[in-house]
This record gives sequence, C-alpha cells and structure tokens, in this order.
Amino acid sequence: MRSTSRSLAARRSFLAALALCAAGVTGVCAQSLVEGQNYLRLKNPQPVESGKNVEVLYFFSFMCPHCRDFDPELQPWLKQLPADVDFRRVPVDFGREDWAAMSKAYYTLESMGADKTLTSDVFVTLHDRKVRLSQPNTFFDWAASKGLDRKKVEDTYNSFGVTSKVNRARQLAKNYNLQSIPVVFIDGKFQVSAQEVGSHAKMPAAMTELIAKARAERSK
Repeated sequence: MRSTSRSLAARRSFLAALALCAAGVTGVCAQSLVEGQNYLRLKNPQPVESGKNVEVLYFFSFMCPHCRDFDPELQPWLKQLPADVDFRRVPVDFGREDWAAMSKAYYTLESMGADKTLTSDVFVTLHDRKVRLSQPNTFFDWAASKGLDRKKVEDTYNSFGVTSKVNRARQLAKNYNLQSIPVVFIDGKFQVSAQEVGSHAKMPAAMTELIAKARAERSK
C-alpha cells in the first residue's frame, strides 16, 4: 500500500513538472533535454554574427502553417529575452515563388522597423483571414492599412537591400542544411524544433535551456 502511495505521489509530481515545463517555467525543465533526442549538436558548427552575445536563428516562413501555430508561443518568450541574446528571424522559401514573396515582405517590414509589431498580424491575415499577401499589391495595400506609407513599402520591397537580405537568408538555409521549418539554431551549434521536444508549447523552455548551455560553453 505504501509503495502504491509513493508511486501515485511520484506520478503526480512528474505530471505537475510536465505541466510547468509546457507552460514555459524553465527552472523545472533544467537539464531535461537529451542531446540527440530533444536537440541536435551540429557536426559542423556555423559562425555567428552576434559577437559576445548568444545568437538565436529562427528559420521560418509566413506561409508555413506550423510557424503560424508556433508564433503565439514565441511572442511572450521574446519579450523576456536576456540582454546577451541576439534573436533573428530568417525567412526561407524552399524555391517557392509565393514563399519568396513573403520573405521579401518580412524584410520590408524589418527594414521599416515594423516587423516586431506586425509579424503576428501577417500570420493571422494570411492563415486565418486567407488574404493573399504573397501578391505584392495586396501586401502593399495591407501594409498601408496598418499605417505604413504605401510608396515607401513598395520601394523597400523592390530595393536592392531587401533582395540582398533574401539572398543571404537562402545562403544561411544552405549553410545550415535546412530541411524543414520551423526550426531554431542556438549559437551556431544546437538545433531544436517542436518535433524534437514534443510540441510548440515546449519550445520556449527548450530554447532557454540551450541558450544557457551555449552561454556556459562560451565561458570555458
């Protein structure tokens, strides 16, 4: 009877920890990730562009429904990002014309300082309201409805700077041997996705743990 009580107590404790982990309470999940199972260590680490800070690259596309599902989990986490972490979105197109158009749309918003405020709106407009923002004029009109100067949006979208950023994103995707999205790379060495950790909800805690791991390895 005593062993049964202990088993029930242990099970309740484990389930409570899982619930906290899914909610993003990172202290509960410390040391919980298993290399090769919950995340991958890259055989060929990639150079980072973050200097002394830990770099977090998030490969995504506005066209990707899984990225849209992940966004509500990601946004609260971004608001609590430590000062020594550089987070960057990297839009990818996998050679698809409409996805490439949305890569340009992302870098247009970023160049105009509107990416942080409008990213979630783009996902909702594309996937929930079914507006075809991959059509340039539709995107320009939509951006104008959000308070941006339509002519400036169009000029930025068609600019050399945005084209260069899209090409750079394609090169990064190639360097990281990207196969699917959404996926996150921590400091050029760790790869993690919802597929490995179990759900989008568990990703914030996993990223936090891997950032801590990357930070500790930098200090060695």
